[in-house]
Amino acid sequence: MSFSIGIVGLPNVGKSTLFKALTKKQVDIANYPFCTIDPNVGVVAVPDERLEKLAAFSRSKKIVPTAIEFVDIAGLVAGAHKGEGLGNQFLSHIREVAAIAEVVRIFEDQNIIHTSGKINPLSDVETINLELILADLAAVSKRLEKTGREAKSGRKEAILERDLLEKIKKVLEEQKFASQVDVSQAEEPILKSLNLLTVKPILYVLNKKSGGVNLDETNDPRYSELMDFFRNNNAVWTVVDAKIEEELSEISDDEKEEYQKALNLKDDGGVGRLIVKSYELLNLITFLTTGEDETRAWTIPAGSTAPRAGRAIHGDFEEKFIKAEIVNWRTLLETGSYAAAREKGLIKTEGREYVVQDGDVIEFKI
Repeated sequence: MSFSIGIVGLPNVGKSTLFKALTKKQVDIANYPFCTIDPNVGVVAVPDERLEKLAAFSRSKKIVPTAIEFVDIAGLVAGAHKGEGLGNQFLSHIREVAAIAEVVRIFEDQNIIHTSGKINPLSDVETINLELILADLAAVSKRLEKTGREAKSGRKEAILERDLLEKIKKVLEEQKFASQVDVSQAEEPILKSLNLLTVKPILYVLNKKSGGVNLDETNDPRYSELMDFFRNNNAVWTVVDAKIEEELSEISDDEKEEYQKALNLKDDGGVGRLIVKSYELLNLITFLTTGEDETRAWTIPAGSTAPRAGRAIHGDFEEKFIKAEIVNWRTLLETGSYAAAREKGLIKTEGREYVVQDGDVIEFKI
């Protein structure tokens, strides 16, 4: 199963640098707009401390983490919805991803050009978000013309779609995201089919620079305004230092520890948090399998039943599902062995209706 996050933002905010740090994949990076034209794609392992602990428990020969896909999409500019700066091409790339990581620059550096000539993170966010809104408004208006004509025939499906499109259009015209529209159960499939940009979940990635003038460290009112915006909109955000992360991705673990001490870094600079938050943004959870051959993490949507979880391994696990033996990963480690956990009644036998929880260790019976 593929889960993709599109990395977007204005030119020169650190998107490609962040992508390289995430994927350890060399991409074309330069200090000018539109350096990235075709989207680069990289698959990234999701950090999970449970894997190593379970692998040691089972003496597994290998560890297989779950993964998430990141797509480096070229910089957007004001007017992208009208094709400015190759905007139509870039917006089409965003439509193909499941969620958006919107990179926002929060550091001052005269040597790195900003498209507007000054640093204002809230203004940058508003510029990008407005382009997403206007692109959706154009798409909805175009579809509404066709659906409106079909609705006049009295066809129920067309009437339902027309009414939904009109609700969405009204919200977009107010410069709000389509995700704010109240949607009925009957309308949900239609909304999904529209593939709107402003329905996709967004993670705001605040890019700072070690040794630079960072707005979050200087009590700058521009940063306070950004935080107010996030709070008022229940936004999900995280902070990274993309350049530090890029440098850390290119050195050994021993060198990395020394480097972090030299720069007085308390953690990894944020990429680990970014990956985990991206995973959570997609409303995903992980269940685990462990044994002598391998310990593996499996990705499923939150709320999945046991048979649906089995599908992540193989279609037969869903179709031929009989039951599943399930124990929480921490409980398994604390008891010391499967036999001890089973003796204490901690391994539960569950049927088709069981809803899998994050951290479940599962053995399927088919």
